[in-house]
Amino acid sequence: MQWLLLGCHGCLTLVVVVSFLCGQWPIFQGTFIQRIHYFITIGAYDYFLRFVMLIFGTKGQNAILSVEHYCCDRPNPILQILYLAIIGGMYFIIIKSSFRYIPGYYLSEVHRYTAFIAVIVGVGLFVLTSFSDPGTVKADNVSAYLSAYPYDNIIFMEKQCSTCKITRPARSKHCSICDRCVARFDHHCGWMNNCIGEKNTRHFVLCLYGTVVLALILCGQLKDHKVIYILTAYYGVEDSLYSLFPHVVQWLLISYNTQILVMVFLAVVSLLLAGFFGYHACLCLTNTTTNETFKWKDYISWKKRLNEAKASSAALKGDTFADENVSGREKPPQKRHALFCCTRQKVGEKVGEVIAKKNMYDRGVLRNVFEIIIPFSARRSFLFRKSD
Repeated sequence: MQWLLLGCHGCLTLVVVVSFLCGQWPIFQGTFIQRIHYFITIGAYDYFLRFVMLIFGTKGQNAILSVEHYCCDRPNPILQILYLAIIGGMYFIIIKSSFRYIPGYYLSEVHRYTAFIAVIVGVGLFVLTSFSDPGTVKADNVSAYLSAYPYDNIIFMEKQCSTCKITRPARSKHCSICDRCVARFDHHCGWMNNCIGEKNTRHFVLCLYGTVVLALILCGQLKDHKVIYILTAYYGVEDSLYSLFPHVVQWLLISYNTQILVMVFLAVVSLLLAGFFGYHACLCLTNTTTNETFKWKDYISWKKRLNEAKASSAALKGDTFADENVSGREKPPQKRHALFCCTRQKVGEKVGEVIAKKNMYDRGVLRNVFEIIIPFSARRSFLFRKSD
């Protein structure tokens, strides 16, 4: 029964997490995972708005929409305060509940200090990213950015920003929330209340330290209290993972429920952040931004539709040509058939053509990483261009 409850809880948690994070992926299209994702991200909020409209009328709904506009579409410190509250609260709970077990069987006393250093470094990077200039493009530096980032004439073409009234360099974008053009724009991060761009991508760092430390604390307590030995020697539990696991989990939940809850919370957050970090690491290694990823996706989709339209047009012309020569006066029947088949083959090849992603900004792994660590605007050559 215990295994059944744990299994159901684990499966339900996994389904919700996968649906929330991956429900929009093409592999889940048309499945219940996509429907759960839609309900979590859009449907639940839509039902909430309808409920507010039903109870409080238009004024209530407008009040909710005003709050949404302020929280999601305007610069505000709400998520920054929430982030710092979560970090401070978690660290306080860990100090009160877990530091008395350090040193332990698997942890030395040094982890009391490394935990504090990790929190300080994390908060420092957060503050640095939040309040640093992401690479604002202005009239006095636009020429230098235009030289640093040439147009590829595929996803970036020369155009003027209608808001800033300056030529928008390649790889830049006007952020509607911050109301400024940002060089090498990646995305606007609500948690940072700032754009992630050319100058502050290097500070965008995440870590998994807390979960590992708490897991080692719990393992040490199992060893110190000889839980496995007591269960097998005195309670007759079979010495196997299948038999011991429910009893060990039950003991941990009773004796160390605070640590378990904190560890589970940190584990879920760490998995999310690890995936996010891995995604951004791949972007850095290929010198691509989140904004460019969506641009390439739209471009490839547009090219596919264009090829399909051209293929349909060519097939229609082939059918018309075959109908006009059905009498056989211009071509022998077998040659007409061969010509028609040849047309169909070329059409099929055109539709199945692989559309390559030609990223001219990818200069190799080392140069890409170097560009993140030392952006163009931090180099002497950029300053000379700016002064010119």
